[in-house]
Amino acid sequence: MRIQKAWLALICLFAFVILAVACNAADLQEPETELPVQSESSGVLSFYNWDTYIDPEILSSFEQTYGVTIDYQIFDSDEDMYDELLAGGTGKYDLVVPSDITVNDMRNYRLLAPLNKEQIPNFGNIDPTFVSPAFDPANRYCAPYQWGTVGIGYDLAATGREINSWEDVFDPAFAGRVALLDDYRTTMGLVLIMLGYSPNTSNATYITEATEFLKEHKEQIGGYVGDNAQDLLLAGEYDLVMEWSGDIFQIMEENPNIQYVIPAEGSIIWVDNICIPADAPNKEMAETFINYLLEPEVGATLTNYVQYGSPNQASLPYIEDDILNDPAIYPSESVRERLFFLVDVGMAIDDSYQLAWEEILSGHGS
Repeated sequence: MRIQKAWLALICLFAFVILAVACNAADLQEPETELPVQSESSGVLSFYNWDTYIDPEILSSFEQTYGVTIDYQIFDSDEDMYDELLAGGTGKYDLVVPSDITVNDMRNYRLLAPLNKEQIPNFGNIDPTFVSPAFDPANRYCAPYQWGTVGIGYDLAATGREINSWEDVFDPAFAGRVALLDDYRTTMGLVLIMLGYSPNTSNATYITEATEFLKEHKEQIGGYVGDNAQDLLLAGEYDLVMEWSGDIFQIMEENPNIQYVIPAEGSIIWVDNICIPADAPNKEMAETFINYLLEPEVGATLTNYVQYGSPNQASLPYIEDDILNDPAIYPSESVRERLFFLVDVGMAIDDSYQLAWEEILSGHGS
C-alpha cells in the first residue's frame, strides 16, 4: 500500500512539473501587443509638486491606464522640497518639480537620477528653446514642465486703480495689504530689478541696498507667504500679491476684478522641471509618467488647467486660444526683453542672499 502511494505521489509530482514547465514557457512568450511599462517595486507612484499645479484628471487617467496609485503631495517652496530631499528624502519620492535655479543645486548635491531617454520617446516634443538649458545640460536629469513669469496679482476693486510697476506695490496707500513671496532669490531678485540692478548680482552693496529697502518698508508688507498668495488675494486678506502668473489666472474666473501684470521695470521668467530623485523607488514608472505628460494632448490639458506656458511644442494645437493669445501668459518679444532668468550665483553669493533674507524675515517678525 505504501509502495502504491509512493508511486502515486511520484506520478502527481511528475505531472505538476510538466504543468509548471508549460506555464513558464507560456509566460516567456512575447505578448501580442506591447504592454505599458510597469514598476519593478510597487504600484504606488509618489509625486511631490506645487499646489494646484496639475489637472487632477491627468493623475486619474494615468492611474487607470497604468494600474498604479499616485500619492500626490505638495510643498510650498523650493526650499522646503530641497531641504527634505537633502535630509534623506530622495528615497521617498518618485517625481519632484523644482524650479530651474534649484535644479542646479540638486545636481550639485547628487539628489537627482539621470533620465533614461529611451523610456521617454516623447522628449522629441519639447520646444528647442527649452532643450539643454544651462542649469541642466542635455536635459540629463529633468524635462521642462511649465514656464511663466512672476508678477503682481491685484484686486482692482480694492486698489481703485490699475497697477503697473513694482513701485506701485510700495505705495503707502496699500500699507499692510501687500504679500510677497517667501522665496529669497525670487523676492530679492524682483526688488533688485526695481532698484535697477540684475536679479543675479554678486555685488554686496546692491544686495545690502535691496535688504535695507525691504526692512525699511516692513510696514508696507502684510506678510511673506508660501505658494498660496492667490488664495489669500481671492479671500480678500491682501489687495496686492507677488505671485506666479498661472496661480493668478486660475482664480480670475472666480473674481473678475482680479488682474495680473508684468511690471514695467521687468520681472523674472522661469522654467519648472519634472525630475526623478536619486533613490526613487519607482524610477521606471516615473519615466513612464514623464513620457505620458509629454503627449501632445496631455501637455495641452496641463497648460489649459494651470494656465502657464507650455514647453511642449507638440501640444500647441490643443491649447485653448485665449491662453495662447494672452500676452501675460505668452509675453511679446518687447516684454521678454525685460525678463530675467535666475542663474546660479555660486555658493558664497547664494549664502549672502540667504543671510540677508533671514535678516529681513527676522525684522518683519515672520
